[in-house]
Amino acid sequence: MSVISPETEQSLASAVARAHAAREPLAIEGRGTKRAMLRPTLQPWGPAARTLSTRNLTGITLYRPTELMIRARAGTPIPEIEAALAEHGQQIVAEPPDLRVLFGAEEPSTLGGVVSTNLSGPRRIMWGAMRDHVLGISAVTGEGEIFRSGGRVLKNVTGLDLCKLLSGAHGTLGIITEIALKVLPAGEATGTLALRVPDVTAGVAALSAGLGSPYGVSGAALVLEEGGITAFLRLEDFSESVTYRLGRLREDLAAHGEQSLVEDPRALWRSIRDAVPLRAAPEEAVWRLSVAPSHAAGVVASLRAAFPAKLLLDWGGGLIWVAGPATVQAHGAVMQAATAAAGTFTLFRAPPELAAAVPVLPEEALPLAAIGRRVKAVLDPAGVLNPGRLRA
Repeated sequence: MSVISPETEQSLASAVARAHAAREPLAIEGRGTKRAMLRPTLQPWGPAARTLSTRNLTGITLYRPTELMIRARAGTPIPEIEAALAEHGQQIVAEPPDLRVLFGAEEPSTLGGVVSTNLSGPRRIMWGAMRDHVLGISAVTGEGEIFRSGGRVLKNVTGLDLCKLLSGAHGTLGIITEIALKVLPAGEATGTLALRVPDVTAGVAALSAGLGSPYGVSGAALVLEEGGITAFLRLEDFSESVTYRLGRLREDLAAHGEQSLVEDPRALWRSIRDAVPLRAAPEEAVWRLSVAPSHAAGVVASLRAAFPAKLLLDWGGGLIWVAGPATVQAHGAVMQAATAAAGTFTLFRAPPELAAAVPVLPEEALPLAAIGRRVKAVLDPAGVLNPGRLRA
């Protein structure tokens, strides 16, 4: 498979225009770190003939620390952006995960990659998803037309909110070439309370109590290990504030289990962000389920009854990471558990054979599917951008 790596937005647009004219499908990616995510990109007669990469569209083009915004080209590695923000005590709000371990990738994710997949970390429960912090984009349609949407401030009135539409579309509606992102000050200190709990029900109850408290919990996860289950609750802010609020949180949650403070909370939350405690083996499939936290215990019980599931809960129990056998039967059990809990599922990582044979996302309601087809027809009428990525 040949790879096209344009160095300018205009040359990328020209490459897409040629593919559109020739009806030649393109596999869209940044550095290919999430190539194994969802379905393999297909065309009717086999894999997409060529890959179009944004890896050469790099660099921070504008950074205004006092305005809490940064703009960078889509191929800019996330660590480069994080380093620039750290110099001014700021951070990417949505805490995007680094999934190199999970996907066996060597290179870091790009800004375009995390926005296109709308991946968010533990802080999502307090500050929202990645797409909520995208102020503006520059992108290319499936016909090779360059367009821009949004601006440099959160409240802008520049027309249709195409920023939200393309965030999470996995490159199927357009190729993002540049992104303006809202950022926020990073907390001076981080503190984390650990609670040993007897089961998932008790763990979710502890997380819910912490999130319902007035102390500003910015991370709430449940780690399930052979030795037991631990609930973790994170606080971030000025040192004095974290110390005070952590003490009050310990008092309020005293009845929920044996307590301790985590010695290196930043390292812990990086591992939870990156799904490291899931301990997913390379040959296993990985799913993500989104459910109401009150249904988490039932979903966990259902999955454990179906296969030897490895589990990690984040977002107060609303996000369930699952690792298990890469089989149609295990996938069916995940789908059934998500449906029974009125939730959704994503086949996050799987061998191509499994990903191509099963739904990797829930079926859309007919009215939503009809809207999606009309949007696709406008932005990518020939269907050359990541065909088959989301659905067969």
